[in-house]
Amino acid sequence: MFKNYLKTAWRHLLKNKRFTILNLIGLSTGLACTLLICLWVYDELSIDHFHKNDRRLFQVMENQPHEKGITTSDGTPALLAATLKADMPEVENATVSTPASWFPKIALTTGNKSTKSAGIFAGQDYLQVFSYPLLQGNSRQVLQDKNNIVISEQLAYTLFGTTNAIGKTITWQVDRFKKISTVSGVLAKLPSNASSQFDCLLPFDAFREIMNISALDPQGPFNTFLVMKEGADIPAFNAKLGSFMTSLTKGSTTPRNLFLQRYSDHYLHGNYENGVAAGGRISYVKLFSLIALFILVIACINFVNLSTAQASGRMKEMGIRKTIGANRLALVLQYLGESMLMTILALGIALLLVALLLPEFNHITGKALSFSLNGKMIGIIVAVALLTGILAGGYPALYLSGFNPLPVLKGKVPGSPGQLLARKGLVVFQFTLSVLFMVAVITAYRQIAYVQRTNPGYDKDNVVYFDVEGKVPEHIPEFLAALKRIPGVVNASAMVGNVLGAPSIGCTWKGRGTVETIMCRPFPVNYDMIETLGIEMAAGRSFSRDYGADDSRIIFNEAAIRAMGIDNPVGKVIEFNGMKTEIAGVVKNFHFQSMHETISPLFFRLDSLNSTVMVKVKGGQTKAVLDALAAFYQNYNPGFTFDYKFLDEDYQAQYTAEKRVAALSKYFTALAIVISCLGLFGLAAFTAESRRKEISIRKVLGATAAHVMMMLSGEFLRSVLIAVLIGLPLAWYCMDRWLHSFAYHIEVGAGVSLLVGISMVGITLLTVSFQAIRAALENPVKNLKAE
Repeated sequence: MFKNYLKTAWRHLLKNKRFTILNLIGLSTGLACTLLICLWVYDELSIDHFHKNDRRLFQVMENQPHEKGITTSDGTPALLAATLKADMPEVENATVSTPASWFPKIALTTGNKSTKSAGIFAGQDYLQVFSYPLLQGNSRQVLQDKNNIVISEQLAYTLFGTTNAIGKTITWQVDRFKKISTVSGVLAKLPSNASSQFDCLLPFDAFREIMNISALDPQGPFNTFLVMKEGADIPAFNAKLGSFMTSLTKGSTTPRNLFLQRYSDHYLHGNYENGVAAGGRISYVKLFSLIALFILVIACINFVNLSTAQASGRMKEMGIRKTIGANRLALVLQYLGESMLMTILALGIALLLVALLLPEFNHITGKALSFSLNGKMIGIIVAVALLTGILAGGYPALYLSGFNPLPVLKGKVPGSPGQLLARKGLVVFQFTLSVLFMVAVITAYRQIAYVQRTNPGYDKDNVVYFDVEGKVPEHIPEFLAALKRIPGVVNASAMVGNVLGAPSIGCTWKGRGTVETIMCRPFPVNYDMIETLGIEMAAGRSFSRDYGADDSRIIFNEAAIRAMGIDNPVGKVIEFNGMKTEIAGVVKNFHFQSMHETISPLFFRLDSLNSTVMVKVKGGQTKAVLDALAAFYQNYNPGFTFDYKFLDEDYQAQYTAEKRVAALSKYFTALAIVISCLGLFGLAAFTAESRRKEISIRKVLGATAAHVMMMLSGEFLRSVLIAVLIGLPLAWYCMDRWLHSFAYHIEVGAGVSLLVGISMVGITLLTVSFQAIRAALENPVKNLKAE
């Protein structure tokens, strides 16, 4: 019986080649798109879940109250991990590390070879808490000695030409601090689904030594990770943390509201609003999962519409089968079998498309996805194929198997307004989704363009920056003076960290009769940084050597002055972070965060300990100045390479996620429209064919070709216009909500709605016009001949 069903299904597909090809194109492209999104979603959901302690591995977070609500951060005191491990019985293990963003480039030297690699300082049990694989070394011991270093497999090859590096020495440098360490371990290549990627691990004890960390610093911005014991009550532990921190920080006016977040949740659920988890990358996972389902549904709708439209041609076959004893279940299984056969054929084409498109998809998403047929991937493919087959074939199977055979065999073709209405409704649904996608893409690109052209409040163009290393940290004033003498260099300065990305910290100040806390971003800078970045003064002055003790003065931005409520601030002496300081000036607000955030308070202080040099280059001379900088750097700092970045590229990088979403959405929108138009084309072809005698009679009675075209196009045009009327308000609502995730954003605007509406009407007319023109120009005599 199965063989008979298969043979019948195959004959039906070959008999209706045009509709088979349309269905294959629609289903295969829809399946390919769905599979690509499934690969991306699967990878996103797997991030950081490979650790053996995944269920019990947590990161300590902190809610910090301030004048506008609560800010959540992952910065914790340096010695918190050791203290919790010793004093809290629920903690099985604990470790600390510096944030991954602190040291993207650590200078490493051995013999005559030098390189720069990303690294972190980590506690002794770091490789016990996390499951990063070691090629060589014991995970319990490699970070025990403060003079050790653990390097990656690739770094070992770079420095020593082999992975057998145990016992070899490496000189590393952070800022002005240099140290010789012995390789105690070699890491295997880190899993691609690890959110933290690094090339070397240095003992946190070495960092404590060079930074002179000897007590529980209440402002410490370090990362603390805990492995909790089996069965530990996390909510109860969170409640204990508050009183525990209060007892450790007696005398501090800043409340410490600590809590645990599962480490593997941090990647997808990293956003907090007013102390409450508010999504993160999980929003994009949900969005693209929904897009994948919508595109699959759009492709299946084509199959449903074309199958039900052709029902009249199969009714005699169905009537005969019922008459000779076939029950409804057998007919349903037959038609579902046809759907599954079509799906399997489309799946084969889709898998080929995935293999061809995956490199470009990886380029757009910034991932390294691979299409390997492991157990889970086979399960995903089978699930998607079954879902597609059932979605595409379920309704046609039930519809075609439900007719009474007697009227059919007498030549009466049953039909119902409901069936026609359902087909039109599916077309409306398809194009409603297409309208939604189109508005989303246009809005996303407009918002990104707005962000790119908006003045951030400082001059980010032609600013080059690089890390200090070698002898530079010990001679910053002389080095900066030499840079300024290079032709084409407008200005140069240095600071700790970078302009963008660093978090705000809780700062205390004594004013209005009490000690208050505000969240403030510190900018430890050298002289001329404000001038180098082109930041405008709102009041007072910048730092200057002409005023002597400027290292005891401070400069705020307008947002900080507003938050503290200080009138006429210039020259006033306040107590800030426990120190009396004079306000030298106030800078105008500028965007040191992305435009998702409102401009928050910040302060500048002079600091001679700098990690980053920034150079303002004269416009139009970038290449010549970079060549001169490289030559100067090689002479000044022999053995070290001149690795630089542009500040404007970092500014744009803040919106990488949005750009990728916009780029992917562009392709998904094009696919949705193409698939919808394929179905519309097929329906137009079927309608023209089924009404050819009616059209011929109309032409004989005087109807013009234009009248016939409008008659055939009008039905589909009405459906698309309804889709536009439904889709535009829905799209406006969705995009308005998305735009409000930016503190500074555009409005959706009526122009977008008008553009999308006209575009959809034009696309519809182009799609059905070929069939309409063909039917209108056909010779009526040919169709009116007796068959």
